[in-house]
Amino acid sequence: MMDPTLVIAATCLFAVCVVAYVLLQAWQGWLELKRQELERVGRGGGAEIEGGAGVGAARIELADMKERIKKLEAIAAGVEL
Repeated sequence: MMDPTLVIAATCLFAVCVVAYVLLQAWQGWLELKRQELERVGRGGGAEIEGGAGVGAARIELADMKERIKKLEAIAAGVEL
C-alpha cells in the first residue's frame, strides 16, 4: 500500500503544476491582449484619452490641464492673476 505522505506530496505537486499552467495561460492571454492594443494604436486606431479622442485632442486637453494647474498654484501662492 502507498504511504499517505507520498500521496499528499504527489497531490500537492500536481496541484502546483496545474496552478502554474493556468497562470501561464493567463499571462500569455494578457500579453496577447497588450500586443493587440499596441498594434491598434500603431495603426492609428487607438484612443489616447478616455473620451475616445485622438492625439490632437489629447494634446489640447493636456495643455488645458497644465494651464489649470498653473492657475491653482498661483491661487495657492496668493498671487493675483
